[in-house]
Amino acid sequence: MSAMLALVLAGNLLTLFIGWELTSIMSFLLIGFNHERADARRGALQALMVTGTGGLALLVGLVLMGTAAGSMELSQVIANDTLRESPWYTAFTVLILLGCFTKSAQWPFHFWLPGAMSAPTPASAYLHSATMVKAGIYLLFRLYPALAIPRCGRTV
Repeated sequence: MSAMLALVLAGNLLTLFIGWELTSIMSFLLIGFNHERADARRGALQALMVTGTGGLALLVGLVLMGTAAGSMELSQVIANDTLRESPWYTAFTVLILLGCFTKSAQWPFHFWLPGAMSAPTPASAYLHSATMVKAGIYLLFRLYPALAIPRCGRTV
């Protein structure tokens, strides 16, 4: 719960990333709780590899976005109107999407989630459905003002 709160309340891109990765580490520890079982170990490693790889993509994307915005403060990044003109716009957008899709188990990165269900049920239900899967969706909504492509050709 603390890791998700850190992610949601972060005002800095790097602090947000730390909360993001703490949820992956907690997931690994929770899935591997019954470490005597081979399926628990396999599920824990698979979840860590998928979400960890996505986390590295997210880190690079956030650093590129912060560099393009000239600040790592989330409020300044979101308020920056010139991000879409950056030569790194496509790169950081794709990397952030990759990170969000792996964390929230979106296709084609959904294969790790069934293996995560070997964790103790109440805690697993909270962490995997209420936290990790929602973290990717939350981050997409949070960064929408910075990542969204404005509608072209529409006048009101």
